[in-house]
Amino acid sequence: MTNPIVADYMIRDVKSVSPDMTVKEVAKKITESDFHGFPITSRGYLLGFITAKELLRRMDQPEAKMRDVMRQGTITAMPSMSMDDATRLLFRYGLRNLPVVDENKKLVGIISNIDVVRSQIEKARPSKVMSVKTFLERQNNVRMRVIYKDVPIDMVIPTQKEVYRDELVGRQYEIKRGLNEPLIVIARRNGYLIVDGHHRVLAAKMMGTTSFKAIVLEPSDMDVRFGLEKTAERWGLRSLDDVNIIEGSKHPLMKAATMVLTEEEILKLTKRLEGGT
Repeated sequence: MTNPIVADYMIRDVKSVSPDMTVKEVAKKITESDFHGFPITSRGYLLGFITAKELLRRMDQPEAKMRDVMRQGTITAMPSMSMDDATRLLFRYGLRNLPVVDENKKLVGIISNIDVVRSQIEKARPSKVMSVKTFLERQNNVRMRVIYKDVPIDMVIPTQKEVYRDELVGRQYEIKRGLNEPLIVIARRNGYLIVDGHHRVLAAKMMGTTSFKAIVLEPSDMDVRFGLEKTAERWGLRSLDDVNIIEGSKHPLMKAATMVLTEEEILKLTKRLEGGT
């Protein structure tokens, strides 16, 4: 994906509030959700956007209706807008969310800072794929064709014998939030050899997912033997069921990121991720 647009990353199932809801009602709705604000709509048309900060300023008017306290209009994006331009709007105006409307001003989605992060992570993917592709071609004297497709999870072959439980929990949280970073795999006659993405695909399998997006490197010679393949066979890795899940010990990234938190705080964070709230 060279030039991603808003339609590629926006959340389409948007929660909104009506102009007849009161400050008290909307405040309750925000506190019971993961959101920092809501679009205000009527019959699907976007009228404005109310944030938690704006509600705090109106807490002395709990029965006031949204139509009376909201600012008329709001900054919006179109589905065809580039993600770079949407990012600029969020940055320049200090916004967390950007409602997305169609040509009739009907609400069709929303873009958040989290979606911008998703797009930036995925933007770095092509260069990584090309580096892996070039390395494998040189090491094995083959040509590799790049294919983007969903691969069956029960056909992926691991090349890593251990994963961390806490990282699996984090990956499940990411998947629930829409960060579906593709795997990098090598096509084999008996399946797909994982180059990158063990935690992602195992987390998805544990969630009941049966297929996963992947960037498939297909060699010109399907009988060539790759070093990763030999390693997997030496370790007895034939499917994801053969991968050992490390309990207790933290993944290096999580260990570094949580070093200033107490054990109690880490436990609360892990429970929150597991619950997806």
